[in-house]
Amino acid sequence: MREHSTDHDPDWNRGDALRREVLGNEYVDHVSATWAGASELQDIVVKFAWGTVWSRPGFDHRIRSLLTVAMLTALNRDHELRLHIGGALRNGCTVEELVEVAVHSSVYCGVPAAIDTVRTIKQVKDELRP
Repeated sequence: MREHSTDHDPDWNRGDALRREVLGNEYVDHVSATWAGASELQDIVVKFAWGTVWSRPGFDHRIRSLLTVAMLTALNRDHELRLHIGGALRNGCTVEELVEVAVHSSVYCGVPAAIDTVRTIKQVKDELRP
């Protein structure tokens, strides 16, 4: 792990650990190595998104994953959607639950967005198969 100015910040450390748990060490290490010009943005993501918001006690990680998949469906952000579908599966969400999020999203985000999400769920599930 590269040296961060926030290494002794409990929010950053908690965020880094949770991000690795949800998204996997391989992804986090890759992003850390390739975001060289944007380390400040990475620190914001780690500290705020993961260390503060994802770490709040109001929802468990499964619920946060389902909410995140729904919001990324609405925003049509394929890269992040793919990443968070994998995280949702690691957090114990089922494929059936993720498809239900897509079906529910079809009403609010549009059928094309829901179709893309179901397609992405299938791709990620197939990629994660041992």
